[in-house]
Amino acid sequence: MAEQATYIRKPKWLKTKINTNESYRELKHLMRDKKLNTVCEEARCPNIYECWSERQTATFMILGDTCTRGCRFCAVKTGLPNELDWGEPKRVAESVAIMGLKHTVITAVARDDLKDGGAAVFAETVRQIRTQNPGSTIEILPSDMKGDYESLHTLMDSGPDIFNHNIETVRRLTKKVRAIAMYDRSLQLLQRVKEIAPDTPTKSSIMVGLGETKEELIQAMDDLLAHDVDIVTIGQYLQPTKKHLPVERYYHPDEFEELKQIALEMGFRHCEAGPFVRSSYHADEQVTQASAQRRIDYMKGVEDQENTEVKFNF
Repeated sequence: MAEQATYIRKPKWLKTKINTNESYRELKHLMRDKKLNTVCEEARCPNIYECWSERQTATFMILGDTCTRGCRFCAVKTGLPNELDWGEPKRVAESVAIMGLKHTVITAVARDDLKDGGAAVFAETVRQIRTQNPGSTIEILPSDMKGDYESLHTLMDSGPDIFNHNIETVRRLTKKVRAIAMYDRSLQLLQRVKEIAPDTPTKSSIMVGLGETKEELIQAMDDLLAHDVDIVTIGQYLQPTKKHLPVERYYHPDEFEELKQIALEMGFRHCEAGPFVRSSYHADEQVTQASAQRRIDYMKGVEDQENTEVKFNF
C-alpha cells in the first residue's frame, strides 16, 4: 500500500477573510454575463476578494476553461477543450472597460491541441484591449506553447506591456509538479522574449512548500536572472484538492521577507513574496516599479557614460 501524505494544519497567517461585497458580486455577475473565465476563480486564488474589491487588476483566462495538461498543483480542469471562441477577445476588452482596470492580466489554459498554442487569440485579445482601453497596461501569461517561437512572435507582435511565464518550481521538482512543461524550455522562452522585445519586462513565479530547499530556490532565481528575467514572485503552494500534491511545508512570513531581500540583492528589479502572493498579485505595482527601476538603470548608464567621456577629455 502506498504511503499516504501527512496532513499539515494551516498556520494562522494563512487564514483569509471572505469579503463578498457589492463590487465583488458585480464583477462575478459580469464574468458570467460575458461568458468569461478568470484564473482568480478557476485556480481558487486566495486574493480574489481583495483584487476584485479594489478593481485595480483582474486576470482573465482565455481559450476556454479546460486545459490539455494535468499539472499536479493546478485546480483548473483537464480534458478535451472546446472550439476556439473568436468573440472572446472583444468580450474581454468590454469587461476591462466596464471594470475600469488599471492593469489587465491575460492568461490561458494550455492548448496543446492547437498548432500555435492559442497565440493568435491571445494576440487578438491584447489588440482589442489596447483599442478599447488604452489606459490599461496589459500583461500576458501564456503556456510555453511547446517552445514554438513562431507563436511567441505572434504574441509579442501584439505589444504587451509585460511578459509573464512561470517556472512554478525548482529544477528537481519540475517533472513531479508540472505536466509536459520543461524547466529549461520555460527559461529559454523567457530569454527569447528579451531577444524579440528587449525593453519588455519579463516575469516568472515560484511556489514554495513542495519539498524544495533554500539552495534550490536561490539557484532557480539565479537561473531566471541568467535568462534576463526582471521580476520574480514567490508564494506559498496551497493544495487545492486531495487529488493534488500535498503541502510539504508552510513558510513563515519572515522567510518570505528573507527570500524577497535575497531576490532584490541578486538583481531582480522587483520581487513580490508572501504566503498569499500569486503571479498576478499586485501586478499593476510590479510593472510600474520594474519600469521605474529600468529608468533608474538607464539614467545611471547615461551618467556613467558621461563620466567616462569627461575622464577621457582630461
